[in-house]
Amino acid sequence: MLLLCVSVVAASALAAPAPGAGGQRRGAVQAWPHAPNVVLVVSDSFVSIPAAPLEVLLSTSPATNSNDGRLTFYPGSQVVKLPFINFMKAHGTSFLNAYTNSPICCPSRAAMWSGLFTHLTESWNNFKGLDPNYTTWMDVMEKHGYQTQKFGKVDYTSGHHSISNRVEAWTRDVAFLLRQEGRPMVNLAPKKTKVRVMEADWKNTDRAVSWLRKEASNSTQPFVLYLGLNLPHPYPSPSSGENFGSSTFHTSLYWLKKVSYDAIKIPKWSPLSEMHPVDYYSSYTKNCTGTFTDKEIKNIRAFYYAMCAETDAMLGEIILALRQLGLLQKTIVIYTSDHGELAMEHQQFYKMSMYEASSHVPLLIMGPGIQVNLQVSSVVSLVDIYPTMLDIAGIPLPQNLSGYSLLPSASEMFKNEQKFKNLHPPWILSEFHGCNVNASTYMLRTNQWKYIAYSDGASVLPQLFDLSSDPDELTNIAAKFPEVTSSLDQKLRSIINYPKVSASVHQYNKEQFIKWKQSIGQNYSNVIANLRWHQDWLKEPKKYENAIDQWLKSHSDPKTI
Repeated sequence: MLLLCVSVVAASALAAPAPGAGGQRRGAVQAWPHAPNVVLVVSDSFVSIPAAPLEVLLSTSPATNSNDGRLTFYPGSQVVKLPFINFMKAHGTSFLNAYTNSPICCPSRAAMWSGLFTHLTESWNNFKGLDPNYTTWMDVMEKHGYQTQKFGKVDYTSGHHSISNRVEAWTRDVAFLLRQEGRPMVNLAPKKTKVRVMEADWKNTDRAVSWLRKEASNSTQPFVLYLGLNLPHPYPSPSSGENFGSSTFHTSLYWLKKVSYDAIKIPKWSPLSEMHPVDYYSSYTKNCTGTFTDKEIKNIRAFYYAMCAETDAMLGEIILALRQLGLLQKTIVIYTSDHGELAMEHQQFYKMSMYEASSHVPLLIMGPGIQVNLQVSSVVSLVDIYPTMLDIAGIPLPQNLSGYSLLPSASEMFKNEQKFKNLHPPWILSEFHGCNVNASTYMLRTNQWKYIAYSDGASVLPQLFDLSSDPDELTNIAAKFPEVTSSLDQKLRSIINYPKVSASVHQYNKEQFIKWKQSIGQNYSNVIANLRWHQDWLKEPKKYENAIDQWLKSHSDPKTI
């Protein structure tokens, strides 16, 4: 792919943010002579930027870091070639510590499109997101004169994803352990030179490019374009049976050649007997507790990186089109992902975890007025996208948003990152309430610490990691540092009453399961037995039905049942 050498033209600086009492307390006042265009590209499951403090990142040799899921963004990393992401890094601002607010598709995207934390919109799982009529940042920008368009994966509203996915989420408190996924595997496309492996994503990329050429380039209005990609999310695994998940890492030799196989390291695993109980549940339900050879693990990671390379090429198509149309210097381009991909770190694939490979996301911004080759180490999250988009358009920010504009840290006026730290709180919140995890999970991430609390805060032990000394997150030091643990837990509770939220999710899960069970009537036993967990369920169907019955009877209103 052709690497671009386009200089970013500086526009007028941004004014200082308004005081807290004003309507713009979380943003800056736009001062562009003409409102810039905005392009937001969001992929799925993309590998994250390193999470350590900036001074650690710059002093750490990539060759010595075993967690190569984060090597993609290390300076000089040779794991995989990502020319267009590297272009954005060189010509824009990279947020080194960006996080999802919920490490699963729909709730994460609901936070991104609403600007609100997951518990505020009650986007509990892949079936429960925003109302289809919810007013998003794109709706607000359209009302203020922007021409808007979106292509590809959006996935922030309720009602989507499989029956299996939602039933697994609803029944996560049931006292059974069932494999819900096919064993992670790789699959090579027969045609060695195949470039467009993920055809649906390429079609949506083509549509976005066509819209830029036919509509945006001829418009007198500023525009905002959204492109959602499914890659590098794993592909469905039909070999696992009639009902299957998505556990296949699929690519072609063309993309594998972009990966340096020798640079891939095998992630360290804790013994199964020493795993945190929630991690064990996740690993088991993801069908990852069996034996994997080093070659299998390395291949999964290599194929995943190759899928990242294909994703990067689609981002490149958008950047190339903007340049060819003379729009690149008038357009702010943002790239991020809804969550990461474990790719066999912590003996898991997929996401649904607060470990770095799952919760950490790339976030890059370039365009007029954006600082060039800047790395921001402050913690940020996807709820910051909403206020940032409005801030770019010069639209006053609502008071109720959970996020803060990123412009004060990325714009050329705010050269001193300390000013941004005074605006954005020194923490981010992420929470998870879906499938493959048997307790509601809450992460408070600060510059040094990652604190993870579960359920009611008492029934499941918390986790504490110092990422500066333990980037692989293998040593839980919560018991070793009780004062730090207590302080972080108090801070978390001041942000969210997580025991109360967990109780609400438990009640929601039961109510939804009961409604679903009643809706299928006499077919219940057959339907539930043949969901994604069918290979285990069918061995002892009565045992598992009885376990669900016991769960429904506990702490529930008999009249409801």
